[in-house]
Amino acid sequence: MTIGERILNLIHEKGMTQKEFSALTGIPQSTMSSWKSRNQVPGMDKLQIICDVLDIDPYHLLSGAEGETKTGFIRVYETDIEYEIIEGFRKLDDARKNRLLGYLHALTGD
Repeated sequence: MTIGERILNLIHEKGMTQKEFSALTGIPQSTMSSWKSRNQVPGMDKLQIICDVLDIDPYHLLSGAEGETKTGFIRVYETDIEYEIIEGFRKLDDARKNRLLGYLHALTGD
């Protein structure tokens, strides 16, 4: 199954029409039709929008893998508190990163 066909199936599974999906993503219905009829795939610039609207992980969309998968990717937006934590962590030297991780493990009991 192609990515385009997978998207069309997911739209249907979510109980959405292509018109509703088009309104939410800004992707024209004619483009969606070409995913199936011409075996075309969405551009990379549209994949995250599609994943957000369908509430799926990009790995699931691209691979078709079902169930819980550990991809190493986490969706974090600039408005999320996690974004501030990640940005702050990246500014630390290695010694401070290790101290922070130690503190985190102590807090979470891991």
